[in-house]
Amino acid sequence: MTEAAVRRAFADQAVICTAAGAPFTGRLCRLVGERLTADGAIGRRVLGWTGIPSHQGDALPLRLMGGLHALARSGRDEALAAIYPPHPAPDDVATWAVVARVLDDHADSLSPWLDGPPQTNEVGRSAALMAGLLVLAERFGLPFALYELGASAGLNTVLDRYAYRLGEIEAGMVGSPVRLTPTWTGASPPRGDVEIARRAGVDRNPLDVRDPATRARLAAYVWADQRERLARLEAALDLAAADPPPIDQADAADWLEANLSTAPEAGVCRVVMHTIAYQYFPPEGQARIRARLAAAGAGATEDAPLAWLSFEAMSDTVDRRPALDLTVWPGSETQRLAICQPHGAEIDWKI
Repeated sequence: MTEAAVRRAFADQAVICTAAGAPFTGRLCRLVGERLTADGAIGRRVLGWTGIPSHQGDALPLRLMGGLHALARSGRDEALAAIYPPHPAPDDVATWAVVARVLDDHADSLSPWLDGPPQTNEVGRSAALMAGLLVLAERFGLPFALYELGASAGLNTVLDRYAYRLGEIEAGMVGSPVRLTPTWTGASPPRGDVEIARRAGVDRNPLDVRDPATRARLAAYVWADQRERLARLEAALDLAAADPPPIDQADAADWLEANLSTAPEAGVCRVVMHTIAYQYFPPEGQARIRARLAAAGAGATEDAPLAWLSFEAMSDTVDRRPALDLTVWPGSETQRLAICQPHGAEIDWKI
């Protein structure tokens, strides 16, 4: 990758953030892309990035935005905290003066944020997953066994604990403190009951919902402008902490091969699901996941079905918006259920 590609990644992320209602975060991305130099340790590491810096690869801008937001929320740099929402930000010159100094003064604490991909564990994506489960509930009428890949803290693994308004239907847990009401276009998903018989997840770096450091890390990855998302995250963390989901630390392909039996399991619909995680798995791991699903699906029956529910950015959608795709065995049929806003705030239902 070249320095130009890094700067372009920040410029592109600026557009994405601004369009999604996070103009302050978009502005920071734009300023970094335009004004960052290689004079300091962070500047040299960012501008010399050897991977794919864009949101389609390593999501480098969001790594740095997470570190800056965490520092601002910590209060360890009062000048930085003072330019973050809900405070009004100064003009570009004054904003960059603060950020440029912070990148130098706090390089040691910011650098670890560049080491791995963002772990947003965005709760809003549960709305799309729940709609997919309703499709499966209508077809099979069975309880579900959930297997989430790239589960982070498991906030989407417990999606049945939230309340939903999906088109014209209500779903989920009545009275839940987390209520998801995405802007919906198209027909409504089918009505039905989603019963979870068991659930499990995997992540290379699972986050403990009972740990205050987890709350701080996940909050840092929420764009600072989006106060409603922050409040929703906090409520979801409270729910999960009361009964934490089982999230194992492992490679996704290794874990799936160990936990998803190729023998059919009567009486449940097994669902392998993931949200904006698949792109971070290495190609060899992706191939092994597909192979395991195909092997397990080969023996599936109507009373022992298998499903693959995927919420991932797609090259064949406008602006690579995430698609909600569902593959079902028996039959190995794939449907595109919806095109979604990356955080699940808008769902365009396609069936």
